[in-house]
Amino acid sequence: MKFTPAPIPGGFVIDLEPIGDERGFFSRMFCETEFGKAGLETRFVQMNDSYSANKGTLRGLHYQLAPSAEVKVVRCIRGAAWDVILDLREDQPTFGQWFGAEITAENRRAMYVPRGFAHGFITLRDDTELVYMVSDFYDKARERGVRWNDPRFAVGWPIEPTVVSARDQGHPDFDPDLHLR
Repeated sequence: MKFTPAPIPGGFVIDLEPIGDERGFFSRMFCETEFGKAGLETRFVQMNDSYSANKGTLRGLHYQLAPSAEVKVVRCIRGAAWDVILDLREDQPTFGQWFGAEITAENRRAMYVPRGFAHGFITLRDDTELVYMVSDFYDKARERGVRWNDPRFAVGWPIEPTVVSARDQGHPDFDPDLHLR
């Protein structure tokens, strides 16, 4: 695997390094040793699957507060998505900065979402499916969300969403007392 640091410290884009022959290829999607050498999380407790039928489906921006803050490794296995991380670490100079990258079934790229970051994506094709490993269990009491179009962060989504859940649409404007405590 090739770990490319995102412009925001802590985030990474992960590219697989396939070994191929006439049958196709083989590649690691996760290796505890390689993740550990890169200083990344090595313990994951869940693997989730997210399917979206329509292009323009937006999910996010989601995260959990400590002590349930999660690391995610997100990979597209069908279709295409534009994946976004948003730094919500108040003590960092990159607080409020976001980074996005296209992840597709063809490029086999993954996004590493560190603790303290919100995560979301928008599908770029119909029938898009993402799988992601998560380092902590879901904790409803510590679950939070930043609205996808909150003007404070001005995430530059590549297309206009056509499907956004009422829950994701209803997140209030960012307020540190509500969102970070």
